[in-house]
Amino acid sequence: MAKSYEQSGVRLESGYEVVRRIKSHVASTDRLGTMGNIGSFGGMFDLSALKVKEPVLVSGTDGVGTKLKLAFKLDKHDTIGIDAVAMCVNDVLAQGAEPLIFLDYIAIGHNIPSKVEAIVSGVAEGCRQAGCALVGGETAEMPGMYADGEYDIAGYTTGVVEKSKLIDGKNVSEGDVLLGIASSGVHSNGFSLVRKILEDNNLYDDRELLKLLLTPTKIYVKQVLDVIRQCEVHAVCHITGGGFDENIPRVLKEGQSVEIKEGTWTILPIFRFLEEKGNIPHREMFNIFNMGIGMIVVMPENEAEKAQKILNSYGEESNIIGKVIKGNGITIEN
Repeated sequence: MAKSYEQSGVRLESGYEVVRRIKSHVASTDRLGTMGNIGSFGGMFDLSALKVKEPVLVSGTDGVGTKLKLAFKLDKHDTIGIDAVAMCVNDVLAQGAEPLIFLDYIAIGHNIPSKVEAIVSGVAEGCRQAGCALVGGETAEMPGMYADGEYDIAGYTTGVVEKSKLIDGKNVSEGDVLLGIASSGVHSNGFSLVRKILEDNNLYDDRELLKLLLTPTKIYVKQVLDVIRQCEVHAVCHITGGGFDENIPRVLKEGQSVEIKEGTWTILPIFRFLEEKGNIPHREMFNIFNMGIGMIVVMPENEAEKAQKILNSYGEESNIIGKVIKGNGITIEN
C-alpha cells in the first residue's frame, strides 16, 4: 500500500478494485476484431478481421457536458455512460462509419469503486447498443480538482467505412428529402440553459423532472447502418449542439438550403415545457435543442418509404420533415 500517496488523497487500491469490478462489463462488449483485455497499456483491434478492402477510419470524441450536474443531484450514474458513447458513435455514424472501438476517460475527485462501476456499466451498455468494443479507458483520481461526489466523463471512438461508401454530402441534391428520426429527449446538449431554467423556476428539486431530463441519448448506429446498406443515402446529420441551424448545413453544398415543415413530426412535451418556462422564442429553440429529431437521413424521395420500413422494424419513429432546396440557411415553416 502506497501510504504516502494515500495521505495526499489518492487510494491506489480503489483503482485496483475498479478494474476488478468493471471487467465483466468490458467483456460484454466484445465483438469481431477485439484483441487483448483490460489492463493493457493500449487497446487493440484487428482491422483485418473485417475484410474491408479500402478502410477509412473515422474517429470522434466528446463528453456529456453539464447534464452531469443532474446525475450528481439525483446520485444516479448508471446511464450517463450511455450518453458518452452516444455522443461519439452518432457522430462517426454521420460519415457512414460503423463504430468499432470505444475508450472512456473518467476524472473524479475521490475514487468510489461502486460509483465508477455504475458509470462504466452505462458505457458498456452504450457500446453494446452501438455494437462496438470497450477496449480501454482511464479513471483519474484527482483530489482538489472536483467537488465531493462530482466527476467528468469523456469518450473516444473509431469506426470504419469502405472508402467507396463514405458519406460526405457530395451527392446531396435539390429535391432530396430529410427523413427525421425521433430523439429520446433532450439528449446531451443545451443543459447549461436547461439548468438555468430549472434554477430560475425553482424546479431543481423536482426529481421526476430530473429523471426525465436524464433520459439517455439515443444511439442510432444499428438502425441507420441498415438504412445505409439498403438505401441510397446522400447524407446523415446528427442533431447535437446548435440544433437544426448549425448541424444541417454541415451536409449541404454552397447554394443549397433546407425547408423544414414543423408539424410533420412530434415535438416532445419536454421542449414545449422548456420553451415556456425559459420564455425562449420558438424559432430559437431549433437553434439550441433537437426538438424531437435526433438524426436526419438525407436521401432521394423515392427511397424514403423503404428507409422508413427498415427503421420501423427497429421500433423507430421517422418522418419526412423537409427537403433540400436552392438558397442559403434553414427555413422552418409552421
